[in-house]
Amino acid sequence: MLAADAWRAIFEFFWHSGTRHVMVSQELGMTPGHVKALLELQPGDARTMGALADALHCDASNATWLVDRLEEQALVERGTVPTDRRVKTVSLTPLGVKTRSAVIERLLEPPEELLALERDDLEELRAALGKLPRRPAPFAQ
Repeated sequence: MLAADAWRAIFEFFWHSGTRHVMVSQELGMTPGHVKALLELQPGDARTMGALADALHCDASNATWLVDRLEEQALVERGTVPTDRRVKTVSLTPLGVKTRSAVIERLLEPPEELLALERDDLEELRAALGKLPRRPAPFAQ
């Protein structure tokens, strides 16, 4: 099936070149989980710890551990919901916003293999991918 072949090629390419997020994480002294948490937080928008755990598809205690480490690096800060002080929130600090932007910039740099393609091939690829449904990405700035 043609769609399965195309998906397999895309998946295998990103699987084998997907270490970029690991390298970016290591450069920043973080784990990929920390980077994912950083990307799930939007500048100027506090999220509840529960919502962050849901977005990360992890247990609340794991989200707490990730936030603890990000807080130690002054990338996030905790708060409360005025109507229910038992609910904890997390938001990016100014340093967190800056770091998040740097992470996104690094992650969105095209890999060498993609840069090596001919212009016509890249235009065809972009056109084909443009027909796929767009989903909200954590890369919004």
